[in-house]
Amino acid sequence: MKFSSLLFVVLSLCFNAKNQPNDPAGIATSQIKTGAEQTEKYVPYLKGKRVAILANQTSIIGKTHLVDSLRKLGINIVKVFGPEHGFRGNASAGAKVADEIDMATGIPVISLYGKKNKPSHEDLADVDLMIYDLQDVGCRFYTNINALFRLMDACHENDKEPLILDRPNPNAYFIDGPVLDMKFKSGIGMFPIPISHGLTVGEFAQMVNGEGWLTNKVKCKLKIIQVANYNHDMPYILPVSPSPNLNTQQSILLYPSTCLFEGTYINHGRGTYFPFTVLGSPELKGKYEFSFTPIGIPGMAETPLFMNEVCYGIDLRNYDVEILRKTKQINIQWIMELYEASPHKEKFFDSKLSNQMGVIEKLTGSDKFRQQIIDGTSEKEIRQSWEPGLSQYKVMRKKYLLYQ
Repeated sequence: MKFSSLLFVVLSLCFNAKNQPNDPAGIATSQIKTGAEQTEKYVPYLKGKRVAILANQTSIIGKTHLVDSLRKLGINIVKVFGPEHGFRGNASAGAKVADEIDMATGIPVISLYGKKNKPSHEDLADVDLMIYDLQDVGCRFYTNINALFRLMDACHENDKEPLILDRPNPNAYFIDGPVLDMKFKSGIGMFPIPISHGLTVGEFAQMVNGEGWLTNKVKCKLKIIQVANYNHDMPYILPVSPSPNLNTQQSILLYPSTCLFEGTYINHGRGTYFPFTVLGSPELKGKYEFSFTPIGIPGMAETPLFMNEVCYGIDLRNYDVEILRKTKQINIQWIMELYEASPHKEKFFDSKLSNQMGVIEKLTGSDKFRQQIIDGTSEKEIRQSWEPGLSQYKVMRKKYLLYQ
């Protein structure tokens, strides 16, 4: 087993230990049945078909991977497609993933985060039906919805039907952030939706069809197995870490807010075992007592910003995430505070220095946010600038909801 694979297994075990249901959120989670778990609704439909699956480590029924479960039920799985982080979830964010043979099953695994980003005609020639089953976290810049969009495009081009096994969105309780200005369209923002979009992947697929976002505005045939006993306001504790750097429930709930630091000269926990829950920089020494030191971690962050340097800043590991649930808003106070505290403000939004995934414009989807922070614009005014796009999106979204 590769070290990165072993590391991810260890992190997943830690994730499960940290997120065992012991509160009302856990009770809600125990009542929910994901689409994958309701095998009686789709396994008969798969019988006799050559099936391909777009899946990763979150594609589970109970504690067993979907691929293993369906094979035991006699389903003919001919290949697996892997998204960002790979089929087994052990690749770093943004790292290219190669094709391989799955060691556990011998099934070919075709990467959609390497030389290509969607299945080819050749890939689908021996496939009758495609299954999509990835746990999403409800943010525009989390790339699973991009993979779903491209899969739908490929299925339409090759006259294949995708079957979506829906899963809860842990951040579905709120819709917030600027709607993406399409001049900033990129691999971390492909659709005119806000940062926190309030959709499950099944609902998002319906929006893709309904809004004509596929090539030439075509509509893809869809079959969706809905989540049972679920609504958008329900807290949902993920049973498996959705990616190496979202390895706690705390990180998942902070992600819509703290991922904005990808576009700044602030380390947001990459190179630690608690990414997206700490924020800091060596330049903030003397202004904050809390400190951490990023290191290179295979499978998580090989060369993080400020590697081996002591960073000073904010510790959010014990932040009360119920505040987010009550406000139903992304927290932009942290980015405002750290900008104000930074001694070299000209560096703060310099993504060339920070070596992050994308500039702040691509992450926020707006050409105003950077200047608003620099100018000291109030939070109220910043939020007002997200209108009327945000309100219009909320109205449009209602057409595609599967859950109240």
